[in-house]
Amino acid sequence: MRRLAPLALILGLAGCQSVDQMLAQGGPAAVRTAEARARFEMNCPAAQGSVLSSRSVIPMDMPRAIERAEYTVGVAGCGQRAVYIVGCPLGDPNCVAIRQDRPA
Repeated sequence: MRRLAPLALILGLAGCQSVDQMLAQGGPAAVRTAEARARFEMNCPAAQGSVLSSRSVIPMDMPRAIERAEYTVGVAGCGQRAVYIVGCPLGDPNCVAIRQDRPA
């Protein structure tokens, strides 16, 4: 049993990722989520998106809150542009996109 402990530790550390790595890996899912919503809202099947920024967020007002990745995704197509805030539980591809309000 003691021989397995160092191996388990090494394998566990190898599986760890930094927050930056997790944010980078989650970017494509965030873009897909924003593109799907934008294509519907814009009625534009050709709309394409890209990550403008990303960060890790831990909600302070919620006990036992799950750290999540938050992406700002710009989507353009059919002569239109929109910005979406996309939230995903960190390391999870299940994201939600909310359209950012347009400036007045």
